[in-house]
Amino acid sequence: MKKHVIIGSRGSDLALWQARFVKGELENRGCSVDIKIIKTQGDAIQHLSFDKLEGKGFFTKEIEDALLSGEVDLAVHSHKDVETNPPAGLTIACVSDRANPSDLLLIRKSCVSPTTKWSLKKNANVGTSSVRRKTQFLHFRQDCAINDLRGNVPTRIDKLRNGKYDAIILAKAGVDRLELDLSEFTCVELDPREFVPAPAQGVLGLQIRSNDGEMAELMASMNNTEVQKCISLERKILNLLEGGCQLPLGAYCTEDHHLYVAFAKKPGAESIFFDYEVTEFPGMAEKVVADLHEALGG
Repeated sequence: MKKHVIIGSRGSDLALWQARFVKGELENRGCSVDIKIIKTQGDAIQHLSFDKLEGKGFFTKEIEDALLSGEVDLAVHSHKDVETNPPAGLTIACVSDRANPSDLLLIRKSCVSPTTKWSLKKNANVGTSSVRRKTQFLHFRQDCAINDLRGNVPTRIDKLRNGKYDAIILAKAGVDRLELDLSEFTCVELDPREFVPAPAQGVLGLQIRSNDGEMAELMASMNNTEVQKCISLERKILNLLEGGCQLPLGAYCTEDHHLYVAFAKKPGAESIFFDYEVTEFPGMAEKVVADLHEALGG
């Protein structure tokens, strides 16, 4: 079994938390571990929204290139950022336990209105760069204005603190992992059965070279097979819809195999929502996509 591992990671606080978490798991298995920080396109270009960036894999490509070249042995990703068609020669060999998959609405306390949906005042200015979040939020709150919000998690919160937005939407898992003090805001956890998360939200994806048998053996000892089954269904739906992170799709399969799906034809279009009891995983993604096509007229 491999005794020294070099992890490739982005340099944000959250990415480094994730890399250090995996580092600890590997050290518990007798490995020595170094972390190599790699800057991605998504990190380098902060002035554009995601839909204006070229290509796919905004937060993964450069790390995957380092993995393919042998510069690193293991890439630690937020699984929701990973393309569903991986580069030749790479594989996701391990998925983590799933942290809370919900999205979190952070509201400046001066913008709270207890009588409105999610306690956010009418006509609020809401920050997010996720087309899924934009589209679903407008489904429930058409009065609000949605504006792009880029940057790492602390930067986004600083922009809210400084009054550039009335509220922002973040993944709760990232906020929890960083143990941030949010006491100055009103925090509303959005029910993932209603405001449906991105496929694999809350899960880490550990990527290796397909021909690296030593790393594959290590990863097998860490893999959560039940989470893997659930998020594989979520990501298969995304794959069949030929979408990446700019597709307004939410898909969430619970531990008891209840599947929630939210989808719109394009960003800002009306969302449709489905839920299913999953009794058989094979063929389920195909059924969901067929139902979506039928509901939207092809």
